[in-house]
Amino acid sequence: MNTLSTTLNDSIVPVKSQDLDAAEVSWFAPLCSDDYRYLGVPDGALRSSFENTSRIAQTADRLGFRNMLCPSSYQVGQDTLSFVAAMAPLTKQMSLLAAIRMGEMQPIMLARTVATLDHMLKGRLTLNVISSDFPGEVASNELRYQRSKELVEILKQAWTQDEINYEGKVYNFKGLNTAPVKPYQQNGGPLLYFGGYSPDAVNLCAEHCDVYLMWPEAEGQLADRMRVVNERAQHYGRTIDYGLRIHMIVRDTEAEAREYAEDLVSQLDDEIGRQIRERALDAKNFGVSIQAKNRELADDAGYIEPHIWTGIGRARSGCGAALVGSVDQVMSKIERYKKMGIRAFIFSGYPHLNECEQFGTKVLPHLKTCSLPEVYGRVPPTTPATPLGTGIRK
Repeated sequence: MNTLSTTLNDSIVPVKSQDLDAAEVSWFAPLCSDDYRYLGVPDGALRSSFENTSRIAQTADRLGFRNMLCPSSYQVGQDTLSFVAAMAPLTKQMSLLAAIRMGEMQPIMLARTVATLDHMLKGRLTLNVISSDFPGEVASNELRYQRSKELVEILKQAWTQDEINYEGKVYNFKGLNTAPVKPYQQNGGPLLYFGGYSPDAVNLCAEHCDVYLMWPEAEGQLADRMRVVNERAQHYGRTIDYGLRIHMIVRDTEAEAREYAEDLVSQLDDEIGRQIRERALDAKNFGVSIQAKNRELADDAGYIEPHIWTGIGRARSGCGAALVGSVDQVMSKIERYKKMGIRAFIFSGYPHLNECEQFGTKVLPHLKTCSLPEVYGRVPPTTPATPLGTGIRK
């Protein structure tokens, strides 16, 4: 089987990594009670324990995935940053994409935590900017995105300046030396990944973030989404990269893959599925409503277009569809996405360990992959001269 290649000059919109002939292929760590053999049927053997989730992460690292999304939510499971820290010495090549709910931690101490993790991982840290409500909070869009915007701007000062001086509506800091918060990564610090569909969300990503993450939709809708984000990014004089977060069911034949998809929801009680969807902190956001609309538009088998199955969204908030098909069909679909301009993929599947191995052995060896922090020149070849690296301690 041949390694995928693509023509790079016909993307939907300009992308920062326009000439990149590889993609960052990532897997998912189910830290928040999101591992099932049958959707909606909890299985104690698949609980979000460190033993289970660390096994998934180490398997993904061994198989050659280049990043791993570590989500954040107020559900039984593990704290994101604690898990990332624990995995630093247990993984070797894979980055860890830590989801950070902006404002949960005091900004300067968050910057210090990020610097610590980045040095522990030797530059293998990426950040997923989250703007959802805090547990128990119901905040306006304006507040949530103002808080996120200010926090991102403070982090960028921490990574690029000698002092933090910031005056905002939410945060104010003056004359803070940045020596304690210098990360391992250079030339701008860790990459910022972001997913959101409201105008405030798009504006935040367009102004400040590096990779705009989308959830599954038909190709035409994804293309429209990219055009909207690109138009806003151009307003700020920026060009960014795009990513797709989608579940994966790949088998040797299409019939086997579709059969597994049907089996995955064969024991699902729709009321239980509704409860699972609504307990998530992002359950009422605009992106989730789009995933629900996809299910309404799907055919009787749950497909919105060939190989894109919406059944997973019956028991999951957020990303609610899977790419279902044979090895060749899945590779062809990834090729189409790459031609559109998508440079980052975050895959997952149920159960996560089994599907990590399925994709990691059947498809991943035939894909040309990369690490976007390395592509962006953020990871230095040797330990940098930071206070936590080889720099002078003052």
